Amino acid sequence: MQISVPLKDGLLADEYGKYAPSAAMLAGYPIKSFPITIKEVPTGTKSFAIVFIDFDSTPVCGFTWIHWLAANIPATLTNILAGASRQLADRFVQGRNSNAGALVNGNPQIAQGYVGPQPPDKIHDYTLTVYALDTNLPLKNGYWLNEFLHVARGHILDRAKMDIPSRA
Repeated sequence: MQISVPLKDGLLADEYGKYAPSAAMLAGYPIKSFPITIKEVPTGTKSFAIVFIDFDSTPVCGFTWIHWLAANIPATLTNILAGASRQLADRFVQGRNSNAGALVNGNPQIAQGYVGPQPPDKIHDYTLTVYALDTNLPLKNGYWLNEFLHVARGHILDRAKMDIPSRA
């Protein structure tokens, strides 16, 4: 399986991160998800799942930052359009990102679905992993990353990773 995300000068386009226009921001956070193209899908794929995280956040905040969790994306949706996290929210389930806890922000409008990169110190590499699954998973909106990892065991046909740099 192969995935691609369009980059601009080797970086995530500004409209999906820290420098997004005000129309793509909510409570000071970028909420317009980037497009993803999925190719060479394994036979038997029933759904896709997305995990988008920032390992470079660990020295800054003390933990890996979760930016987007999505599951049960139909296998026919191999061209995930920009803005899908909000515009197609009824087509798949989305998990909690790192804004979900009261210790971080607690705003329910930005605690689930896509919240884009906002690196505070330097360019960060954000890791996008797309999973091809042989089933729809028993997850509901608001699931946690660990829930996904547990229920996905034994159902992962393939996975593809891509590091996506975003500017500070």
